[in-house]
Amino acid sequence: MWAAGAVKIRGCLAATSVPLRRCLKLGAAMAKSKFEYVRDFEADDTCLAHCWVVVRLDGRNFHRFAEKHNFTKPNDSRALHLMTKCAQTVMEELEDIVIAYGQSDEYSFVFKRKSNWFKRRASKFMTHVVSQFASSYVFYWRDYFEDQPLRYPPGFDGRVVVYPSNQTLKDYLSWRQADCHINNLYNTVFWALVQQSGLTPIQAQERLQGTLTADKNEILFSEFNINYNNEPLMYRKGTVLIWQKVDEVMTKEVRLPAEMEGKKMVVTRTRTKAVPLHCDIIGDAFWKEHPEILDEDS
Repeated sequence: MWAAGAVKIRGCLAATSVPLRRCLKLGAAMAKSKFEYVRDFEADDTCLAHCWVVVRLDGRNFHRFAEKHNFTKPNDSRALHLMTKCAQTVMEELEDIVIAYGQSDEYSFVFKRKSNWFKRRASKFMTHVVSQFASSYVFYWRDYFEDQPLRYPPGFDGRVVVYPSNQTLKDYLSWRQADCHINNLYNTVFWALVQQSGLTPIQAQERLQGTLTADKNEILFSEFNINYNNEPLMYRKGTVLIWQKVDEVMTKEVRLPAEMEGKKMVVTRTRTKAVPLHCDIIGDAFWKEHPEILDEDS
């Protein structure tokens, strides 16, 4: 009985296979509409192959945002740590990011040269990074600004640049760290003149106009007894995020088969996390110590 039924079913399928295929083909054609031609207007934004893809985001109008939220001048460690937390979240949630660098209200994320994430579309790289970062900034705000409510949503803009070689990528990161040093030295002197000498912002700006690095260091040391080289590395060098293996210690309840109640034991497990470093990346020492960053097969 079952065998005969199976033969009939196979016969029906064989008999209707051709019309069924025609119906499926017709359905697929009908699923398309006459409006689909508008897809032809989408720009091809595929990033060049075998190049490092860098997404840099910046805070939009963060001078005003810092004033409205009472940021400490010249540097607010809470704001910098929050930026780093957001960058860590981006690296953990998205794919193929090998290194990130941040300072002030900006962060740069470097994707693998061989990354084929979202078919290397620049718009996908940029929108995913910026949206993940911005939402994380709001989500983690209270962890770093406990007594300061978020008065309005922050905004970030982003851009995508591709770099064809290891050297051009290192030069880009060196440029951002050099920019960190230049801006931080200026801001350190500027706010010392305003906060400790009583100058107005305009007077402090005029005082520093045309000064060189040596001049600014001299003002800090002679007038305020500040050795710039002793300032925190996070302020002077910015923050580098790289992947490193970290041992995490936790308490876990373990129950043996012969026991009714579990025992709490301390367990150590190794995880790969985005770890912040405050170090020089302009010289060769950093890259020799972490060759896996530029290794295409890492």
